[in-house]
Amino acid sequence: MKRHRDDIPRASNKEIFGWAMFDFANQAYTLLIITVIFPVLFTTVIAGNSADDYRLGNLLWSVALGVSYFLVVLTGPVFGAIMDYSALKKRFLFYSYIGTIVATMLLYFVEPGMIVLGVTLIVLSNFAYATGESFIAAFLTSLGPPKDLGKISGFGWALGYIGGLFSAGFVIVYLGDATAENFDRIRWVGPFAALFFLLAAIPTFLWLKEPGKRRKLPEGETYVSMGFARLGRTIREVGQFWDLAVLLISVFFAMAGIYIVISFAFIYGDQIVQWDESVRILMFVIVQVTAAIGAFSFGMIQDKIGSKLTYNLTLILWFFSVLGIWGVTDLTVWFNTVFDTAVESQYMFLYIGVLAGLSLGSSQSASRALVGLFSPEEKSAEFFGFWGLSNKLAGVFGIIGLGLLQAQFGLQTSVLFCAALFLAGILVSLFVNEGRGKSVADNFEGENQT
Repeated sequence: MKRHRDDIPRASNKEIFGWAMFDFANQAYTLLIITVIFPVLFTTVIAGNSADDYRLGNLLWSVALGVSYFLVVLTGPVFGAIMDYSALKKRFLFYSYIGTIVATMLLYFVEPGMIVLGVTLIVLSNFAYATGESFIAAFLTSLGPPKDLGKISGFGWALGYIGGLFSAGFVIVYLGDATAENFDRIRWVGPFAALFFLLAAIPTFLWLKEPGKRRKLPEGETYVSMGFARLGRTIREVGQFWDLAVLLISVFFAMAGIYIVISFAFIYGDQIVQWDESVRILMFVIVQVTAAIGAFSFGMIQDKIGSKLTYNLTLILWFFSVLGIWGVTDLTVWFNTVFDTAVESQYMFLYIGVLAGLSLGSSQSASRALVGLFSPEEKSAEFFGFWGLSNKLAGVFGIIGLGLLQAQFGLQTSVLFCAALFLAGILVSLFVNEGRGKSVADNFEGENQT
């Protein structure tokens, strides 16, 4: 007899902590390589040309990320289907972990002008990282009943931002600025991020248990062929999981906006706001702290007020944050006129960063919990593969879209595209019925599927 999802016991605190430590560990890659240090180094030093406002470097950076996310789109759901059938989630997670570490460590050898090597290593490392992000999320449904998924997901995301604070804080203090003059020191950012990920994720592989049982393959079949067969069956049954499908469309728009912010926020600060180094460091700290607070706080309340409502609230915060980023100069002028002050735009940018930080971890955590709520336990990796597909397809669309727009109109004007994406995510999510989606997952009969 199939176990009802509400009867799934909550995992031990040690296992949940081990699962969350992967979020803690991989934030070193997200922040140092994708958000704070390496994008600035790549766009302004490795591929940069100030004569064109670094537009070429920005475009190449968006192409590198877009290609890596497209590879995730092609492979994610199939990997998920294979993992569900084979019960090899930890093995797949380990492969992605090693791949990220090796490619990230090799970034040390990328010097100014070595654009092809830089783009190649970003594609490989980000592909491995992004697949691992879906793989670790697939464990969520086995860690507790649906009523606890918001808290567990929020805890993981909050711990992730604490990991980011530790890792990036060390680099900022000891390795210095991402400038040509400091290149011999800052090039160590790749090996450091790789080492941090390597060591901090060890508890994950020690304490996280492999959920499910491995199934015996029918004669003449392989895990790959069974993975494609299960994927095809799920696509044919998409109408049964209507609310999950609509949610993933909303997630597509929301994550397109989030990937733009993650990939270009510090580039925007350097090129548009032209902040001081001290303000850049302060922005980093503010975003990490508020993101951790937002993920944990919204994770605690979403199991009470509902995951969909929580998700929508975070997207509303995002919408107003992006409008603030776009209009930071005018907003500063208005603020100084009304309150008779002399605040600089770079400090107004910090206030906007608080709002963006609260939205950052909470929105991603809420979407992850919603997917867990709508996913039968025996198809969790496959459905989180679709979640990863939606996320990374969004990355391709958002980052390439902004890259092309900023090449034509400039970075500041192009930010409005990001605001439109969050608004679209809110509107689409209105068609999601949380109760119905959970009921479908609870009553799904798939234990005899092959």
